[in-house]
Amino acid sequence: MRLGRHRAALLPEQRRRKALQRGMLAGTTVVVVVAATLVVLFGGGATLCTTREPVLVGVAAAVDVAPAVMEAAGRFNETKTSVGGRCVLVQVTEQPPATVLRTLIGDRAGVLRERPDGWIADSSAWIRLARQQGASALPAGESVVATSPLVFATRSSLAQRFSVGKTEMNWRMVFPSTVRGRLTPNANEPDVVRVPDPSLAGAGIATVAAARDVVGTGPAADKALTAFVRWAQAGSAPDYRSMLAAVDDHTFWQRPVVIVPEQSVWNHNLRPSADPVVALHPREGTINLDYPYVVTATDPTVAEASTVFAGWLTGAQAQDVIRRAGFRSGDGTQGPLSPGPQIPSAAPKARPSVSPQDIDEALRAWSRLAPPTNILVLADTSKHMAEPMNGSTKVRVALDAAKIGLQLFPNSTHMGMWEFADKLGRIKGYQERVGLGPISEPASGQVIRRSRLDELTSTITAHPKRDSSLYDAILSGFREVTGDYREEMNNSLLVITAGRDDGKGSNLTQLLDHLRREWNPDKPVQIVIIAFGKGVDRASLSQITAATNGSLHEAQEPGEIIDVFLAALARRLCHPTCKPTT
Repeated sequence: MRLGRHRAALLPEQRRRKALQRGMLAGTTVVVVVAATLVVLFGGGATLCTTREPVLVGVAAAVDVAPAVMEAAGRFNETKTSVGGRCVLVQVTEQPPATVLRTLIGDRAGVLRERPDGWIADSSAWIRLARQQGASALPAGESVVATSPLVFATRSSLAQRFSVGKTEMNWRMVFPSTVRGRLTPNANEPDVVRVPDPSLAGAGIATVAAARDVVGTGPAADKALTAFVRWAQAGSAPDYRSMLAAVDDHTFWQRPVVIVPEQSVWNHNLRPSADPVVALHPREGTINLDYPYVVTATDPTVAEASTVFAGWLTGAQAQDVIRRAGFRSGDGTQGPLSPGPQIPSAAPKARPSVSPQDIDEALRAWSRLAPPTNILVLADTSKHMAEPMNGSTKVRVALDAAKIGLQLFPNSTHMGMWEFADKLGRIKGYQERVGLGPISEPASGQVIRRSRLDELTSTITAHPKRDSSLYDAILSGFREVTGDYREEMNNSLLVITAGRDDGKGSNLTQLLDHLRREWNPDKPVQIVIIAFGKGVDRASLSQITAATNGSLHEAQEPGEIIDVFLAALARRLCHPTCKPTT
């Protein structure tokens, strides 16, 4: 069903009465059933319900559950329930949880024109987040109206292939293959596991929590979680419908798997297919998404009416509607009615180690790791990078790994690249190869930055006779990022180097003096240095990174660059209290 479509037709008299309604939520279609008479007698008693001034309750519901709640609201309105002698009429609209949250906490951008009176999010995490961010007046004791476990979804033919290859669905699949010890997935694994955007969907929040739970805590876990966030950003989708449509698309990914609520698979398969999508349970256990109803009305009468509707949604009639729409019951004890062969008949095993607190912490981790990056890469092409390393040269080892690392940056990234060696840019000691800017747009001409950067990581070579201008390049690059500082981004200078300066320009004391005077804690630019091979001037480089609260990493093996790069990005989890590290 398309966004905003009516879930129930209004009778002619009802359409005429619709003009009496007030409090419409902007931007979406509303489902309302209005009583056909001015005065009605209900419940077998003598209480009068005047529809001239009904109590209108506007409910904002997450997109996937909204159609079922709309149908339930139509049935509720037919009961002619009243509060204080006035009929209660419920109006339901589809609204993303993030939009409702921004409305409730008083943001000015990306909000609803009117505050809803009730809210059904696709995870209790949204309710807790709203309370933490300023909506502390939301009453406790919200009612869970539906549940749906997270599943790994793929085409039936691919599920059979994975089974033959003895590949079980598991939460480690959400990480890029580099975290799992290889550069590319094998032929019996998914070539991509897409997750919902955690900033938009409860299933995405729960997936972050499961990923964090799988890797645990500590420096290695932080690096793995950072890889997951980067990987997820590059392949996340705004909604479940588009994710499942991508599973049906045979033109791009060969073996796609998506993580979605079970109900979305049920809904997707309402359209006949020769190769339907099937829901698979992860072997370690899954997380149940809950759909809580919280009363958000500020008017006492409307709040009372909203509370009445919340209670009605947990009753037998409403729960029947919920389960017929592919959801499990609010208490989780009853499965969907007529689930079909693509939905496992057995109840999924829960992952008990993921608590609500874990989910909240995972959401905070995502909020720290997910903001886009504004990053300038300095590539050392001096004679030191021409030195041999593992059967190749340092520069080739570094840039081959950097090519893989480039895949971890989503299209929201701003990136540029310089190479540096003495007198490379005439007297400057560096040469701009890609100007700092949006990675998905061209710096000049028609080739986008990402494509140009990918090309350069394959073609740049070291200059065997040129000295290193490391210190001059760092100072110029630092000033470049500082001058193009982006408030909404993490701003970094990434230096890939052999770790030595040959003393043809600024000395260490001069560089440190400039960095300490020019570094602005209100607009921090971190210097992250990845140094290759032996002979690294660790003492000097440590002082440089410490001046900007940055970090120094050394790599001796080709595969280590991804590891140290992720360690650098993982520092966002402790920013701005991170200690300088080596």
